[in-house]
Amino acid sequence: QVRLVESGGGSVQPGGSLRLSCAVSGSISDTTCLGWFRQAPAKEREVVAAIDNDGTRRYGDSVQGRFTISKDNANNTLYLQMNSLNAKDDAMYYCAADVYGNGRYCFTGLKYRKEHAYWGQGIQVTVAS
Repeated sequence: QVRLVESGGGSVQPGGSLRLSCAVSGSISDTTCLGWFRQAPAKEREVVAAIDNDGTRRYGDSVQGRFTISKDNANNTLYLQMNSLNAKDDAMYYCAADVYGNGRYCFTGLKYRKEHAYWGQGIQVTVAS
């Protein structure tokens, strides 16, 4: 069992920044993949960023160059730094853990095994002027 708790969401003006945090606890190991998803109203949940156990990071096309995923292994915390936010980033954001992979190619693993992933409760990011 893996527990994920997000924090740091809120409302920001277009062009602004936010940093999301996810406290991770439970049955995690070096092969656990961690990442962030988001879901806007009437849209499917999409993976936006993931980080492999060797630190390799991968991003969705829509956030590449603006978002940065990182993790603090000592404190079991995952982060998502979001810059240059725009209206298309307005969504509920979820921290996710995939325990069925090998800690590599996590973006792909989360994308195709999301129905088996552990999820946080989600946190709202609102981008509005």
